[in-house]
Amino acid sequence: MKYVWMALALWNVITFYLCGLDKLKAKKGSWRISERTLLLCAAAFGAPGLYVGMKVFRHKTQKKKFFLVPLFLMLQLCLVIWLLMR
Repeated sequence: MKYVWMALALWNVITFYLCGLDKLKAKKGSWRISERTLLLCAAAFGAPGLYVGMKVFRHKTQKKKFFLVPLFLMLQLCLVIWLLMR
C-alpha cells in the first residue's frame, strides 16, 4: 500500500509540474500542453497537483471547463477517506 501512496504523490508532482510548464510555455508563446491532457491528468488522481498548480501559477483559473478540477479533487478525497476507513 505504501507504493500506491508514493505513486499517487509522484503523479501529483508531475501534474503540478505540467501546469507550471504550460504556464511557462504560454508566457513564451510556444508549444502548449492541451487542456484535455491537463484535465485527464487531474481525473486520473492528479487533481490535488493540478489544483495546487492552478493556484500557485495562477493558470487556467478563468477557463470554464476547469471547474471540474475542484470536483475531481472532492471526489478523489472522498474516495481516499472511504478507502482509509475500510
